[in-house]
Amino acid sequence: MKLIKAVAIGAVLAAGAAFAQDAKPTDPNAIARSELMKMVGMNTGILGNMAGGKEPYDAAKAEGAKAALIEAAGKIEATFMEQGAADPVSEAKPEIWANWDDFLVKAKALGDAAGAVDVASAESIGAGMGAIGGSCKDCHTTYRK
Repeated sequence: MKLIKAVAIGAVLAAGAAFAQDAKPTDPNAIARSELMKMVGMNTGILGNMAGGKEPYDAAKAEGAKAALIEAAGKIEATFMEQGAADPVSEAKPEIWANWDDFLVKAKALGDAAGAVDVASAESIGAGMGAIGGSCKDCHTTYRK
């Protein structure tokens, strides 16, 4: 059941990333945020696909995706620091900057979840995907349009 939930969360995140590629923001701050979130989505998708059997398990690729997620989570604060101009294409809600401390807690949760994932096997990745997907969902529910 956990694996099914993890795969479903991964699919939702991947679909969101694909949709976001169609409409592109124009504000430089929004562009930087969008690019960072694409990296999160791409690497979450890599792990989710391995966990769900859509992609063969590859230890090096899994470790790379985990490292990229940790790195991206560590860049969220600096990348989101400046709100920039209102960009109608941006998916970031203004509530991010109004609730900055809470937003940073949610960003840290992503880094913590990514850091805790055991990438030794597809099964162990699957066991950790719920926490990654949950941290994404928690933040997106509050701070994404």
